Amino acid sequence: MTHTWITRAETGADIPAIREIDLAAFPTALEADLVEALRADDTAWLDGLSLVAAEPGGRLVGHALLTRCHIGDTPALCLGPVAVRPDHQRTGAGSAATRAALAAARDLGERYVVVLGHPAYYPRFGFTRASVHGIGVTFDVPDEALMALALDTAHPLPTGTVRYAAPFGV
Repeated sequence: MTHTWITRAETGADIPAIREIDLAAFPTALEADLVEALRADDTAWLDGLSLVAAEPGGRLVGHALLTRCHIGDTPALCLGPVAVRPDHQRTGAGSAATRAALAAARDLGERYVVVLGHPAYYPRFGFTRASVHGIGVTFDVPDEALMALALDTAHPLPTGTVRYAAPFGV
């Protein structure tokens, strides 16, 4: 079955539906609470980089969020929680929201994105293993799970340690 998703930046009216998506998609409320914590942190939150995927009728089914981080001293983005309602997983809603978020970041002139995620999923968006580019973190994570992407290939990825926004707790 082919799905058509409408993607757009979140609005204030979307916040309760995004919360429902996060609570349904993540195993604990602590993970779902991360979106709320990032939204409340004005050093992490960037307007226009919280994207939703909706059915043609308007029901929100997916959400992707990019927040501020740094690679060394270079401003970058972190692809934070990507969540999809359980009944819509594997339908392309998460991919649609992620692609929309990355396009919005490019449109805003952002250059770099890092993600901690499944190594079989994120390469489809152009992410590669971060360690190959000299990018690391200060906590234990499998090497293949930390990935990075240069949104503008004219600007190669910087090297350094990723500094996440405070709500991530690392």
